Amino acid sequence: MNLRSLICCCTALLVSSPALAADKPNVVIIYADDLGWGDLSCYGHPKFKTPNIDSLAAEGAKLTNFYSCCPYCAPSRVGLQTGRYQFRSGVTNNPAPDAGINDVGIPSEELTLGEMFKAAGYATACIGKWHLGHKPEFHPLKHGYDEYLGILYSNDMRPVELWDGPRVIEYPVYQATLTKRYTERAVAFIERNRERPFFLYLPHAMPHKPLAASEAFYKKSGNGLYADVLAELDWGVGQVLGALHSLGLEQNTLVFFSSDNGPWLGGSSGGLRGMKGQTWEGGIRVPLLARWPGRIPAGHVSHEPAIILDLFATSLTAAGIALPQDRTIDGRDIMPLLTSDSKSPHETIYSIRGNQLFTVRSGKWKFHGAPPGRPPVAPNQAWTD
Repeated sequence: MNLRSLICCCTALLVSSPALAADKPNVVIIYADDLGWGDLSCYGHPKFKTPNIDSLAAEGAKLTNFYSCCPYCAPSRVGLQTGRYQFRSGVTNNPAPDAGINDVGIPSEELTLGEMFKAAGYATACIGKWHLGHKPEFHPLKHGYDEYLGILYSNDMRPVELWDGPRVIEYPVYQATLTKRYTERAVAFIERNRERPFFLYLPHAMPHKPLAASEAFYKKSGNGLYADVLAELDWGVGQVLGALHSLGLEQNTLVFFSSDNGPWLGGSSGGLRGMKGQTWEGGIRVPLLARWPGRIPAGHVSHEPAIILDLFATSLTAAGIALPQDRTIDGRDIMPLLTSDSKSPHETIYSIRGNQLFTVRSGKWKFHGAPPGRPPVAPNQAWTD
């Protein structure tokens, strides 16, 4: 038995008794794609309406200084799944079949949230964009997820294939149906597993380009296609929250909502400089909302810095699952930030593009480095707030 298998087996033994299982909370992580820090009405957008997502802030906690570890897709996602900066796994760039980047993917040695929860007796599902490799060895079913529905990479990469488990069920994908189909599958997963603890990872395709909304939302917002897409995404969040409520599960379910990086064209960084692909604030600062009735106080706001890596440790610790001890876990349990006026557990937070460190945030200060061949940051571009 290898060390990875031993860790999973020991985790399962620790939580397999009926008494412990009865206390296990469900965990849901809803992960938007290219959603900006300023795209939600609860983060101040003057026109976009996101009442269901906003309810997570009203009934739970909102972090205003929450970061991605990278300003683009795959490295952010591997950070979420492993709790580790992306250079540790080697997923420092995006897999892309149409660009011939086929060998980038999550190594089998990494332990994902799916594997950790599954070893602890949870039902697990990944529904949506994976983008941690599209070769067979990188598939979500090989990394702890009992079921998968989604596109294995970004919805602007070819071929755009919809997978259900180990097989392709649709090509080309009718993208206007994705948010609805992902939502319906997520609700069905919750309903099927109402009697056992579950972990649902719901990485939506939207609002990544090409933008697409179903007929029920297309041209209905009055604020353009981007707002239509956000309205449907918000509806989807409402359906998931509604299912938890109707099944009597909301008190025992920890729900997170965040985004993989800053916005692309059409989205809002909320006045922060920069966008997706850049390590200015607009490219890496993202929303984080968390709701757990009875545990996280309603309307709580924290301005302390935290990072997407923290959802690994926070989710597992909330479920009573021990963190792996055989490797570095860079993320920290931020439940104290979600429930009180505690200080950040991080002395420094890093943002990395490719294999190069670009920024370091420490307290109210942020350092921008200049990789070889790039001009240094001008003095008037310093960020101190």
